[in-house]
Amino acid sequence: MPDVTPLVGELTGYVVTPDGPGPWPGVIVIHDALGMTNDLRQQAEWLADAGYLAVAPDFFAATGKVRCMVSTVHHIRDRRGGAYDDVERVRAWLAGRADCTGAIGVIGFCFGGGLALALASGRGFSVASVNYGTTRGIAYGEDLLVDACPIVGSYGGRDPIVRRAADRLGETLTAVGVAHDVKEYPDAGHGFMHDYEGAGDGSSKLIPFLADRTGLWGYHEPSAEDARRRIIAFFDRHLARA
Repeated sequence: MPDVTPLVGELTGYVVTPDGPGPWPGVIVIHDALGMTNDLRQQAEWLADAGYLAVAPDFFAATGKVRCMVSTVHHIRDRRGGAYDDVERVRAWLAGRADCTGAIGVIGFCFGGGLALALASGRGFSVASVNYGTTRGIAYGEDLLVDACPIVGSYGGRDPIVRRAADRLGETLTAVGVAHDVKEYPDAGHGFMHDYEGAGDGSSKLIPFLADRTGLWGYHEPSAEDARRRIIAFFDRHLARA
């Protein structure tokens, strides 16, 4: 597993720069409930391959998994405290790099997807990618999304954790007039963009065996490939041109 890089304060993370001359738009990659994994590093790498300066912070390392997740859910309405403040510190650090254009996007998965949704409004991001984001229902409210940046969302139709989330998000963003691309993949379950086994993290220890076998949870390559294509196209339109 590659070494992490000191970011700001006690925060560390995995930083990937694109090939060729910069500067590049930046993207903060927010991990799921498993934290820093090889799979998370690969998520940052495919974004860098597409021309984005990607940084994947380890938000659990400093405060611990439970404390970070509880704090994030608790502060969802005011979007301050805990991981919200940590993301802002990383965003400012990334924007201040000489190889960054200053335009920053955010992408998150599961727990990180819920956090990315909460960060879409009023936090300086040019675009947000929300992937099967687990969060409280109020995060989908018009009052919290009325001033949101453009959002691209991807959900699994077999996901038992965030049922109807794609419909709710799409309806709200349409109502408040925010540019968006929200899609539900009927054959995919929760975490369908995470290939833990292929990344070398192992499968049996990370994904519940029963859920993986029933299709409710786990990597679904066709859906993942299409979601990545949509995300890059959306980022190219709303972030690269920012």
